[in-house]
Amino acid sequence: MEVSTANRVRVASVLLMLLYCPLLGAQTASHGTLAANQDSLVVASFENHVKEYMKLRNKAKAGIPALKPTDSAHKINQHQRLLASRIRTARPEAKEGDIFTPDISQLFKRLIATAFQGSDAARVRASLRHAEPVSEVPLRVNAVYPDSIPLQSTPPSVLLNLPELPAELDYRIVGRDLVLRDVGANLVLDFIPSAIPSS
Repeated sequence: MEVSTANRVRVASVLLMLLYCPLLGAQTASHGTLAANQDSLVVASFENHVKEYMKLRNKAKAGIPALKPTDSAHKINQHQRLLASRIRTARPEAKEGDIFTPDISQLFKRLIATAFQGSDAARVRASLRHAEPVSEVPLRVNAVYPDSIPLQSTPPSVLLNLPELPAELDYRIVGRDLVLRDVGANLVLDFIPSAIPSS
């Protein structure tokens, strides 16, 4: 009698495990899927902000004569200043967080942090140190990136983790901040403070 009760308890336990384990696994998988879907939504939101900016940029650029290949720094600067002025006029209320919203900033910080982990971390930090590090530059949205400050290249391993940009835009690192810059206008469109992990 005792043996059959013990067997019944075992069978009931096994049945319960068979019943609930797939549910627990599905719940865990769904949490992973939810996180991945949430990240995809955030990236899609960033890409939409970029598309909206590009529409505004194209309107601002309309009517400006195309810059022909030239070595004249004066002509290049003149074209750059005119485009920057028109973009500023088209987005006079632009401020930090318009493109890099809090959700996007949080995701970008996480994506950048992955490049600073594991075996690549030392190489990425060395790359930043050798690329004319820039610090103490006060950043303002809609301001021209200062000509006197070198444009620090962003390590490829960091770029691989970030959404691709149109050719007219690029990511730049200033100190520990990540900057979104309009290349042709040399204009700061937005930035994420402390996006680069501290060493």
